[in-house]
Order: sequence, then C-alpha cells, then structure tokens
Amino acid sequence: IGHPEIFPLVFTTKTQEIFNCRVDEDVTEENCFKLIKKEDIIQDLKTRATISDFHPVKKVVLEYPGEELLVVFDAKFQYGQNFYFVASEEAKESLLKPPETAEEKEEEKEEENGEENGEETLGVHPYKPPVHKPWVSLGSEKEVEEESVKDTVRKIKYMISRVRRKFGAPVTFTDKNASHVKDSYVECTSYQDKTYSIKMLEKDVGVQMVPKLREASTQTKWTYPKNAATQYFPRQLSSEEKEESLSSEKLKEFLTSVHLRMEIALQQNEIMNAFVDDWKALAEDESSSGGKPDVYLKAYQSFTELRCLKDRTISCVCWHPTIYGIIAVSAREQLSHEEQVNLSDKSLLQQPAILFWSFFDPIHPQLMLECPEDIYCFQFSPSDPNIIAGGCINGQVVLWDISQHEEKLQNAKTVADGIKVTAVNMVNASVLNMLQYIYMSPSLMQVQQSSTEPPLVRYCAVSSIQHSHKKTVTDLHWLPDYFEDNRMGATFENRAEICVQLVTCSPDCSILFWDIPATKLPEQPSSEKVKDEEIYVPPDVPDTFKHPGLCWKPLIKIDLCEGDTNTEYGPVRISLKELHYHYKTSEKVQSLNMLEVPAKESPYTEMSIPSSKNLKVLENISTDFFVGTEDGEIVYSDWKVEIHSDSAKPHTQKYTIHAETITTLQRSPFFKDILLSIGGRNFAIWKEGVTNGPILQSSCSAGRYTAGQWSLTRPGVFFLGRDDGNADIWDLLKKTHEPSHLQNISESTITFISPWIASPTQHFLAVSDDLGVLHVLEICQILSDPSRNEHANVLNYFEREVKYLKSCEQEFQEYQELQ
Repeated sequence: IGHPEIFPLVFTTKTQEIFNCRVDEDVTEENCFKLIKKEDIIQDLKTRATISDFHPVKKVVLEYPGEELLVVFDAKFQYGQNFYFVASEEAKESLLKPPETAEEKEEEKEEENGEENGEETLGVHPYKPPVHKPWVSLGSEKEVEEESVKDTVRKIKYMISRVRRKFGAPVTFTDKNASHVKDSYVECTSYQDKTYSIKMLEKDVGVQMVPKLREASTQTKWTYPKNAATQYFPRQLSSEEKEESLSSEKLKEFLTSVHLRMEIALQQNEIMNAFVDDWKALAEDESSSGGKPDVYLKAYQSFTELRCLKDRTISCVCWHPTIYGIIAVSAREQLSHEEQVNLSDKSLLQQPAILFWSFFDPIHPQLMLECPEDIYCFQFSPSDPNIIAGGCINGQVVLWDISQHEEKLQNAKTVADGIKVTAVNMVNASVLNMLQYIYMSPSLMQVQQSSTEPPLVRYCAVSSIQHSHKKTVTDLHWLPDYFEDNRMGATFENRAEICVQLVTCSPDCSILFWDIPATKLPEQPSSEKVKDEEIYVPPDVPDTFKHPGLCWKPLIKIDLCEGDTNTEYGPVRISLKELHYHYKTSEKVQSLNMLEVPAKESPYTEMSIPSSKNLKVLENISTDFFVGTEDGEIVYSDWKVEIHSDSAKPHTQKYTIHAETITTLQRSPFFKDILLSIGGRNFAIWKEGVTNGPILQSSCSAGRYTAGQWSLTRPGVFFLGRDDGNADIWDLLKKTHEPSHLQNISESTITFISPWIASPTQHFLAVSDDLGVLHVLEICQILSDPSRNEHANVLNYFEREVKYLKSCEQEFQEYQELQ
C-alpha cells in the first residue's frame, strides 16, 4: 500500500540458484540488492513457464523499459514475501542511490571550507554576527485576527439611583401576586415558527455511476471429448425370451454355483453389520481423545405461511409421533407485556389456527386446526396421536380429533412423489403410457384438481370459561396411561390404558387436572340432568367427546400459595415425575415402509367411565412436581389433596436462581430425577431429592435464553435458544463452564426448540423464531450418536456434583456453629 511499483515475490531455492541470489550467500540483510538482466528473466519464463517465480509479474517484466531489473531481498518480510521486485527506473535509482540529507550536505560544505582555509581553521567555526532582515508577512497576522475574540454586541448600560434620605432605611419584603401588578408578569408560550417548516417541493440531484474495471485470467483444464448416451426406457424381454432364459441350463448352473456363497453371505449379514463405517468409528474415538470434530446443525427445511403466520410468533412446536415428516406449529400475536396482561383488549386480526406441515410439501400446509383463541401450547395424546389437546391464551382447554384426516397426512409423501412422476411422464412418456398411468392412479388426478387450501378441522370440545384458567395456559401435559386421579388426589389404576387426563398450569397461581369427556355415560334421570351446563361441541365435527348433561370443568385445582406468608406463585412451566414417559425414546424406530398401516379405530370412541369401587389404589406413584414461575423461582410441591375439598394448598419449597421468567422446565429423558430449568441469562440442572439447590448453575450468557431441550439420544447434551437468534449446544462431558458449540439459526428471537428421531441415522431439531418461521435442522452424527459409556459417565458426573454440594453445605453449617 503506497508503493505501486513494488511487487512481492517468493523465490524458491531453484530460482535463487539460477539468478545467483541465494539468501545469506549472494544477498544479505546489509547487501540486499541484486540486478538481474531482463533477457535472463524472459528466458526463464519461456523455459519454466507457469512454474517460474516471475510468472505472476510476467506482464510487468515484459513492459519494463530498462535492461536490468532490481530485485531486493526482504529479510524482515516488510512486503509479505522474501523478495520484492521494483518495476520502475525511478524507484530503482532511488533505492540504489538514496538522496543525501541536508545534514550530510552541510557537513560536506564545511569540509570543503576547511580544506580551503587550511589546517589552522580545522574544527573552528568563525563568528558571524546576525544580519537585520526586513519582516516578510506570510499571512499569520490574518489568522491571529480571525481567532481573536471581539465584542460585537453593543453593551447596555443601566444606572440605578436612590433618594438620599432613604439610605440606610430598613427593608421589608412582602408577598404579592404577579398577575395583580401590571407589567410584572409576562408568559412566553411556545409557538410554531413557520420559517423552519418549509417543505422542499423539488430538488435536482445528479448521480453518476462508473463501473470498476478489473483484469482477470482463468486457466481451465482441457479434457478430451467423449460420446455419451442416455437411455430413457428399460429394455424388456418378451415372454418367449423370458421363458427361454429361465429354463436354460446356463441359468441353472449359475444358481447352483453361487448357492453356497450366497448362503454364507446371508449368514454373515445376520452375524455382523457389513455396512458399518470403521473410519467413522475410529474418528469418534479420536475425537473423544482430544481432537476437534465438526459439530454443526445442518439446515434441512424451513416453513412459513404468509397469511396465518404474518406478524405472529410461533409459540409451540410438536412432531407427529408416528407419521414421518409431519410437524405441527401454533402461533400467537406478537404482544408486549402490557398487552399480554390485558388480552381482552386485544382483538384478533387473524384467525388463530394450528398448522400441520410436511417435509414433502414445504409450501402448503397439510392441515389446519381451528382455534377459539390463540394457542400457547398443545400436545398429541400418547395413546392416540389423532387426539390433540391445546391451551389458549384466554385460559381455555381445547380438544381436536384428526382421525378423519390421518390418511391425508400419511399419503403426503405419496402425493408429492406422484405429482413429480406425472410431470416427468408428461415429457418423456407416450400418450398411451400417460393414459395407463392415469387409469392406475386416479387419486393423483384428484389431488391435482383439488385446491391447495388445507382442510380446516374444527375443535371437538372446549372447556367453559368460568371453570378455566384466568390467564394464559402456559404449559400442558397428558398424564400417563397407567393411572388416573380422582377429585381427592388419590391415584388409581387405569385399566383401559388410555391417556384420559390432562394437567395444565397458568400464571393465575393455579394448576388444573382435567378429565377427558367420555362418550358412554350411564343414563341419569331427567331430574338430575343439567341442561344449562352442556359442553359446547360445534356442528359438523366428530362426536368423539360429545356427551350432553355435563360441563367440562377441571377435576382437581391446586392453588400455589403459602398459608403462613400468603405468598402466591404464578407457574408458567410444570414437570411431573410420572410424565417421564413423554421423553422416553423407543429402541426400534419405525421405518418409513412401516408407516403405511391401516388406520385403527380411535380408542376414545369406545371409552366409558369405569367404576371406582373395583379400581386398585396405586401407592408407588410419585405426586411431587416442580413448577417454574413468572418471577424466575423454582417451586417443589405435591399435588395430593389432604383436606377434603376440591382445592388444595400444598406445602411448597422454593428456590430463587433465575432473574427472569422460566421458559423451560424439562426432565432428562435418561434420568427421571434430573431437571433442566432455563430463565433469563442462565440455566440450572436440578436433582430431585437434593434440597440444597441446583447441582449445576451456569454463569450469565451474552444473550437471554428463551427456549431449551434435552437431546433424545445423548444424556449429556442439550440445546438452548437465545434472543439474538443463536443456539448454544452444551456437552457436559466436554465443557461445563461454556457451550461446546455456538451456531446462528435466525435473525430474531428463538421461541421454541423440539428434537425428533426420524430414523437411527437421521435426527432433526425444529427451531422456531419470533418472525413466524420454522427451521428444521439435521443434527450431525457427533451430536446424535452417544459415545462409549456416556450414560455412566454423565451419571457419575451428577453424583460427584451432589457430593460436592453436600460437602459445601456441611462445611457451611460447621462454620456457623463455630460462630
């Protein structure tokens, strides 16, 4: 920079020997100049061509006017290489003969004068008196005049006088209203000055654009042309040729010769997996020993909808439990904190709905669930994935039945592939083959003729407003299918093995347990029927939960407050120990070929209310639960009702770790007593039964955590989303003080994270943001495949942290006793 005539070059040992410029022999740091003839350089370019070190500056060398070129040894790498080439005669002369400084010229003059005066005046300077010279102005007085400060405003003089006889008289002050005295008070009100409100009507602006020119060269590798052919239709044998080939002796001899080898190969495939990549297994061991493997989340798919998701944030994401590539999302309005408190004042500008997306059609939703209000959270039923429960922002609980549309979701891939095949055959196939394809696949033609609008499914049941939450339903879970509760909190066995109960929480300081409405109820006398309180079932919907005579209201209500201090807690997340089923992953993941199974009849259609007289009471069911509150507190409590009433105020134990609202409270899918809580700028890991506090607490991060989830395959890995659009990947076996990997996902706040196992070799992570976009990322093998003995190592780490926490508590107690 600043020296366009200098070109840095790299001289190899061969080039240094050719031009006699060997480092530390021919050229040194003191003697760094070397003149090379232009003819020698041109001859080297012809002989060595592109491998010559002068090839990058070939054009400059050919245009050089002189006969000799100057090459300088750059020992300190001032220009980035070991040599540099001077491309102009002026720079060459200035480097070889640098100009003399003023001091050197004065010394030479003094030496000449000394030689003329002789040896007597050697080293003695004669005295020269100063000579008076006239003043020559260079403009400095003008600058001084401009910088000087002068008074330009005329000063006003005031003369104050007093009568002589009043000198020394006492002074008295009194209060007087300024408005009563004339000319004593003037109000200066603000007004708009029209001189500063001139609107510009027209303005001439000229812009000139000049493209930048750049010279570049490209060298391509030439290959010999080859003939290629493409076959569009398979070669098929006729019936006579097939019979002749199958009955030939040559085929029988071939089958006899390879029979034994094929049998041995099949036995080997049963004994061991022949397709195991040994190199990847070896790389895994090396990465665990200290290497740095590639950890990443690969973008796989993204979904958005301009009508339903415009200016809306995704509040919840759920994968379909059984159908590959189907994912459901719910959205809500982007409200501020004040608007969230006063939801009744906010009118819905868009129809709230839950959208079902498919991997095979990223543009159009496959299904839409109609909602009475915006949905904050929803879950598929573990017993029947066609049953979906959701919580609204107004506190209501809603149920849907999508059994009539299950076939459409299962055929999403078939329809997409059929449309692609149809397009290909339109180009390549004949008219006869096209007619035959249409005759064999009439459903594809119906799909093409149908509109792109997804079917709208209305809700089957909705809870009454007077018995629902008073605020937004922030968390919802299905209770397991092996037990159910009654109104007194007692736990009984569930013989039907169907998930029939829900638990919800809301910032209104309550936790509600809901009983799913049954279809077959014992007949009641007409006098006992309550006609006014009927569950609302919209018309033209499945009558899965239609049962007149009842109003859907909660079975149990738990008020989270302390009786002594009358302190209330507003839960936003809840975690029950018995809900551990929800995160367990099956060992055998259903393959894609097994997905096309006949639709079973919904178990809820034959559900009835059993008699509680013959049900067995389950004593080993844990009724303890954790909740995360709006104030960032973690509360540990029990739902079992000890007082004979519909509402309970259980004993609670709280911990204050987070500074903001709890956004995630989830149990580990591998350890049912380990929980992850996220709120504000930190997260904490808890162990149920340890009352001293969290066993691991992170420091404050750069961004605020908004979502998080445990990994479904690795016990020590979990994913955290932040408000700046980044995702932190934590691996407890590698680092516990900082995330092992950081990756940017979106430009806005991450609102929800949901992992899913599609197959043993394919794992996905769904990440939603505040702009209404759903990102589906493919998890790399390092983050999905557990390392050797990872479960035991993580468990050992948790046990060490518990021992350390207990030892610190014991030392603190001993210190207090000494005090």
